[in-house]
Amino acid sequence: MIRILIVDDSAAVREGLSSFLEMAEGMEPVGTASDGLEAVEKARQLLPDVVLMDAQMQNIGGIEATRIIKKEFPNIGVLFFSTYSDYRDDALAADADGYLVKDCEVRELLDKVRQIAAANSGSNETKDQGAYR
Repeated sequence: MIRILIVDDSAAVREGLSSFLEMAEGMEPVGTASDGLEAVEKARQLLPDVVLMDAQMQNIGGIEATRIIKKEFPNIGVLFFSTYSDYRDDALAADADGYLVKDCEVRELLDKVRQIAAANSGSNETKDQGAYR
């Protein structure tokens, strides 16, 4: 089971993704966070396999939250899931494992979560520097 933390400032997005992922085979949403600070706290508490991270949020944004999470827990995968592609380079520079724009295909999102979980299950050798829409 892939344990997923969903981070987004929109309650509708958090609830929708959580409901969707509950129905996806092999995936378990274990928590949600509405901003970067809460994301870091929840990552520490829940130790998810993958964090679905939004870019723009209150307090600290997704880029800074990713830096903190990846520094403390290099085997937690972080997949940016943003409305905008503008943050891609900064997200990958912050050690994110991938970047998708929210209008991607459902299958692409599930495949990317599985890929990141598998790549981070042991060591962080494989970094995804591409695959975004």
